[in-house]
Amino acid sequence: MQKNLLRKLGLAMMLALMLGGVAACDDQGPAEEAGENIDEAAENAGDSVEEMGEDVQDAAEDAQDN
Repeated sequence: MQKNLLRKLGLAMMLALMLGGVAACDDQGPAEEAGENIDEAAENAGDSVEEMGEDVQDAAEDAQDN
């Protein structure tokens, strides 16, 4: 009987945390916006590095062919 009560209590706590998390997602503070900007900048930098690597690889392949 205690296991059943603990299971229900755990489920209720998990549900409350999930609902609280969903409600918190709507209101972004300046720190969260700054974090998203940093994430986006890092992703863009990674894409640029990847493109540059592909260009270098293409140039090396062209040099081998000639």
